[in-house]
Amino acid sequence: MKEFRLREVGALLYRLGLAYGFYQIARLLFWLFNKNLVKINSVEDYLNAAYYGTAFDTTAILYVNALFILLSLIPLVINTRKGYQQMLFWVYFLMNGLAYSMNFGDFVYFKFSQSRLTSAVLDVAGHESNLWKVFAVSVVQNPLVVLSYILLMSLWIILYKKVEVKSEKPKKLIPYFVISVVELCLAAVLTVGGIRGDFKHSTRPINLVDANRHISNPSHANVVLNSVFSFFRTINTNGFKEVHFVDEKFIDQNIRPFKLYERTPPKERPNIVIFIVESLGREYSGAFNEDKNIKDFVSYTPFLDSLAQESLIFTNAFANGRQSIHGMSSILAGIPALTDAFTSSPYSNQNIQSIVSVCNDLRYDTSFYHGAPNGSMGFLGFGNILGFKHYFGKTEYNNDEDFDGMWAIWDEPFLQYFAKNTGKSQPFMATVFTASSHHPFKIPEKYNGKFKKGFIEMHEPIQYLDYSLKKYFETAKKQAWYHNTIFVITGDHTNQIYYKDYEKVMNRYALPLLFFSPNPEYGLKGIDRDFAQQMDIYPTLADLIAYNKPIRSWGRSLVASHREPYLIVNSDSVQENFIIGDYIYRFDGKEITGIYKNTDLNLDKNLLGKVNSLEVERGMLLCKGWYQDYMDRVIHRKLGEKK
Repeated sequence: MKEFRLREVGALLYRLGLAYGFYQIARLLFWLFNKNLVKINSVEDYLNAAYYGTAFDTTAILYVNALFILLSLIPLVINTRKGYQQMLFWVYFLMNGLAYSMNFGDFVYFKFSQSRLTSAVLDVAGHESNLWKVFAVSVVQNPLVVLSYILLMSLWIILYKKVEVKSEKPKKLIPYFVISVVELCLAAVLTVGGIRGDFKHSTRPINLVDANRHISNPSHANVVLNSVFSFFRTINTNGFKEVHFVDEKFIDQNIRPFKLYERTPPKERPNIVIFIVESLGREYSGAFNEDKNIKDFVSYTPFLDSLAQESLIFTNAFANGRQSIHGMSSILAGIPALTDAFTSSPYSNQNIQSIVSVCNDLRYDTSFYHGAPNGSMGFLGFGNILGFKHYFGKTEYNNDEDFDGMWAIWDEPFLQYFAKNTGKSQPFMATVFTASSHHPFKIPEKYNGKFKKGFIEMHEPIQYLDYSLKKYFETAKKQAWYHNTIFVITGDHTNQIYYKDYEKVMNRYALPLLFFSPNPEYGLKGIDRDFAQQMDIYPTLADLIAYNKPIRSWGRSLVASHREPYLIVNSDSVQENFIIGDYIYRFDGKEITGIYKNTDLNLDKNLLGKVNSLEVERGMLLCKGWYQDYMDRVIHRKLGEKK
């Protein structure tokens, strides 16, 4: 039995278990030291945060102890010897002691930052020359924090030594090595899964946003998290830097980060339904390509084309991000994804003004629908940050027979659920994120042969999505709330490309954008070929429902009587793109690197240094001014600021 190394494995599990216990103690102390900032009013709420915090503890503990796990299981024959075990002791406590201290430092730091420790602290530290003084003063001013750390580390060491590994040499070396390799491989798999958050194909590695999945108050996310997780998860992800290109007067006058739209409120506030359609690129829809002169164009959205005839559509609209979560932040909160995405940044957990908060302010019932496993793609966490009152996912749908086996509930049944479940309280704002037009581009078996295969894999599921929308509207028309509802349909980002025109650099962000209402009072009908973007949806809706208060918005209302000039923003994750006036500008965060005509969507002809005009000079300043304001508001947590 020595070959199975049961005592060594048992000791390893015990030592890792100690880390879990002490992380929970640190979580409790964090809250006790900051309970005036993180108000938890019941034992149940705290235990809920602590329970879900275990997932984040797992990632942190495995980050820190990866080397220790490897050294504990690697078959060296000498593993049980006193000297080797003493080496493991020092590896364990040097790594865990340093990591654990980060939590205690956060007891103090949180009071100033209002957020968990992230790698952003390294940027702050880079601008300071008195760090040791600050540290010394903090130690003197917070003796209880220092004392708590010393006492807990002492207790941790005592408990560690309670379980020892006795020296024993394996007699059968071949079984010893074979079993050890199997154990090591199993540990590696479990470690990777633990660091990632799970083994599911349908989810990305857990991030800071996910701390909001299971809590009702965004501030409680700080208790769910631990400082080790938040620090390590944000290393090399923070491209957010303060910059100073223009004065504040320029920003106020030209960027206009606050917008005010005034109109007479209707007798009844309209309901709002927002469709964020997975991978709905503009190139799939005929109504949005009538003026594009694409040879042999084929539309795969007959219903959307027909709905467009009764809607206000924008045929030159663009995404502000590259991923689904970017689409959510851009559409609902007007926050684009630049080279580094806001939703993956250390600054994502803050108060954010959005169409959700605007509707909540007007006493709308707000809800978010996504047929994937609850929390998938970070939607539940970010939705809680935005303030949705309700979340409906695969759990609430509660019928796994309609699950596509990969991502989510098929669009048709989930949209039927969406149609029938909304409107129980009015006015309401409901957002649904579809899923079936996602890779691997499958449709329900019962519809095999119903739709054209098309030229690329995406063409068939897009038709299924279009059919699902048709069935949704057939059901919605029967609901009492339908007539007084404003519907918005757009994509989160683009996907597979067939037509050459959409291979152009800027057209890789090209989306359809449609506003529809059966109520003619809102005047949502016509074709608008002006440039538009996802960020314009939030201010447009705030305008339509007559919010009549200033909103923080980098977009513009597309239905305002006096429409502001467009300033379109997105990024290829390397540089930022701006469409301003007659030109497209490329910006690397410091300098303008390219200038192109706004018709040069492939960015073929760089005019930098070749065009000199007041418009170009102003355009370059607008790029820098906008970027400066964005960084300022994100870094200094002003996204919820009211004018």
